Amino acid sequence: MATFGTLSDRLTETFKNLRTKGKLTPADVDGTVREIRRALLDADVALIVVKDFTAKVRERALGDEVNKALNPAQQVVQIVNEELVAILGGEQRRLQFAKTAPTVIMLAGLQGSGKTTFAGKLAKQLEKDGHTPLLVAADLQRPNAVNQLQVVAQQAGAAIYAPEPGNGVGNPVQVARDGVETARRQQHDVVIIDTAGRLGVDAELMKQASDIRKATDPDEVLFVIDAMSGQDAVNTAKAFQEGVDFTGVVLSKLDGDSRGGAALSVASVTGRPIIFASTGENLDDLEAFHPDRMASRILDLGDILTLIEQAQQAFDEEEARKVADKLANEQFTLEDFLDQLQQMKKMGSMKKMLGMLPGMGQMKQQLENFDEKEIDRTEAIIRSMTPGERRNPKVLNGSRRLRIARGSGMTVTDVNQLVQRFEQAAKMMKTVARGGVPSVPGMGSLGGKPGASSKRGAKKKSSGGSRSGNPAKRAAENAGLAAAATTTAPAGSGFGLGAGGAGAQPSEADLAEIQKLFGKG
Repeated sequence: MATFGTLSDRLTETFKNLRTKGKLTPADVDGTVREIRRALLDADVALIVVKDFTAKVRERALGDEVNKALNPAQQVVQIVNEELVAILGGEQRRLQFAKTAPTVIMLAGLQGSGKTTFAGKLAKQLEKDGHTPLLVAADLQRPNAVNQLQVVAQQAGAAIYAPEPGNGVGNPVQVARDGVETARRQQHDVVIIDTAGRLGVDAELMKQASDIRKATDPDEVLFVIDAMSGQDAVNTAKAFQEGVDFTGVVLSKLDGDSRGGAALSVASVTGRPIIFASTGENLDDLEAFHPDRMASRILDLGDILTLIEQAQQAFDEEEARKVADKLANEQFTLEDFLDQLQQMKKMGSMKKMLGMLPGMGQMKQQLENFDEKEIDRTEAIIRSMTPGERRNPKVLNGSRRLRIARGSGMTVTDVNQLVQRFEQAAKMMKTVARGGVPSVPGMGSLGGKPGASSKRGAKKKSSGGSRSGNPAKRAAENAGLAAAATTTAPAGSGFGLGAGGAGAQPSEADLAEIQKLFGKG
């Protein structure tokens, strides 16, 4: 996640130096805490939050839980992780829905913080969850704010209530009140009120927001804040909390190239939980905020749970089962591969998904160089093939490959590389589905071919025998080596293929288990 890039790098480097030490002295702990303090201050985290955080980390790091730990450095990382979770809000907080519909959600924040876009994202997410949201255009001050919300509502597929043209015309309090009544009358179970902001906090802004709150009695007041706003975020949050109060926080623009101090400060300073994080410009780029997962991302420990959730949303279970059956029965074609590519695209940015894997912070350069358009180019090549060519790539002769290259805007080399990679992958799948061990390019067969390595082994044994010039002595020594080999031979190979070395085959039970995994009962 770009927002925490610098902070994550600094903390990772600090812990890397710490892991070289077998036992931690008070001086080591103080040095580590000092580096953590610098990293947090550089990330624009509020000073009061930094002081409290580092004091707790130091106290726990000097305690018995670290002194008695088998791996003190790892224990310190765990402590920092737990304290990060604490300042980010502790536990995840979900939206609170009203017992009697409609649930009223009011959005507040400064102009440009991303309220209108978030309104569309929230509406789309609620639609997916089976709700019927109504967007209410109560921002009648900002130029074209009503039009923008209408466009966003159309993209999200949500209903909108916009009786006033805006641009300074209309009463926002009346619009908000009428919007709730309209939702009740038309049986919308959620109302999202988009309110006006200002370039800065002023009395008029606070009065209008306060009046809308009194008129609509919202179940949730969400304060939308720009994650790139730094120290100003804390002052703005305090002002809104005193003037209007809010029940939860939404972090927008969390994908921006910023130091991210707002995210680490707001929840701790205001005592209000962060409920959502906006991670991109698309309406699908909205995540429920999990403090523990965010702390793991900051410390470059990955976020596998979010990755799994996104995969579950994008991939159809029935389709996945069909693909597994095709792999097992050697019927997987380029058409199936194209379907899988399209499902991967539904998950969003590949860079973002790869960034959720543990340790990817150390491969930042490779991630930056990753070309998101590679999937589009692969898709273009496959779409330029006829159905028969997709089902059987072996028919692709030179003229066909030239036609496909021209049709997709690629080169014949690109087409050749795609077909070659697909055939290699299909061959590996076929080997695994049959219960064998695949041959990895550049490494050879992991399990070895039966009899292939035994010849090499025989040569080695003969060269490793006795070299004595006395024939009788040489024969006796070779007999002793052979006896030792039969009594001390390992019971299994490095790949778990059982006794018999590289040439041994998996047992029938092993084969049955592997085939069961691939759908062959």
